[in-house]
Amino acid sequence: MSEERTPTIRTDIPHSARIWNYWMGGKDNYEIDRIVGDASLEVDPDISTMAVQSRQFLIRAVTHLAREAGVRQFLDIGTGLPTMQNTHEVAQAVAPDAKIVYVDNDPLVLTHARALLNSTTNEGVTTYIDSDYHEPEQIISDARNVLNFDEPIAVMFMGVLGHAKSYEEMLRIVRTVMGEVRSGSYLVLWDGTDDSKAYVALCENYTNSGGVPYVPRTQDQIRAAFDGLELIEPGFVSITQWRPADTEVGEAQPISAYCAVARKP
Repeated sequence: MSEERTPTIRTDIPHSARIWNYWMGGKDNYEIDRIVGDASLEVDPDISTMAVQSRQFLIRAVTHLAREAGVRQFLDIGTGLPTMQNTHEVAQAVAPDAKIVYVDNDPLVLTHARALLNSTTNEGVTTYIDSDYHEPEQIISDARNVLNFDEPIAVMFMGVLGHAKSYEEMLRIVRTVMGEVRSGSYLVLWDGTDDSKAYVALCENYTNSGGVPYVPRTQDQIRAAFDGLELIEPGFVSITQWRPADTEVGEAQPISAYCAVARKP
């Protein structure tokens, strides 16, 4: 775990976490991010809906795990920039003693992550690991300093695995981490899918702008990340259809972003 690195923040190259922050109405972004973000909205107007709905899925999933499943440990890998209703805020609102470990390797994210340490409960723990998710073994090693791997852990990959260098690498990352947590742990994962031509074009334009490539995958490829795990209801669905709030009017319309929450048997 490292808190000593001097941040090197490039403001001339767009960054997916900052663009995502912009789409969600945040202020932690630069002009280049807003330019690319606006251009992306012209290509795929639904991307802002995906950004907002992905956070709603996080809120619902973490609340369920903390309240109904009794999970008290969360490993949020590729957390991105803090916005509203972050993992520790949701979990600790239900269980003040919950422990949350955030993982990211972006200097701006890590700078803002320090502020999260000041908003944790007295009973719980909120900390972060400076690490690249392509190095899951290192993440596990560092997380053991905070989390008890003899107890269930909720492992989270929230819209980040398109940055994996290949589909095979994506599966290796997820399976390496899940292989280290005990029975009764959970995997929470969502990602955009390639069944939207507009979303595919958006990702290609982002890569061409100089950003780190983000590769949309098929529903089946994302679903494969849950192989060997027990999907809880409603299974593998669009993020808008995973236990939508009862107060929502009408039927939740699917978008090209799919998710599931699954238990390790």
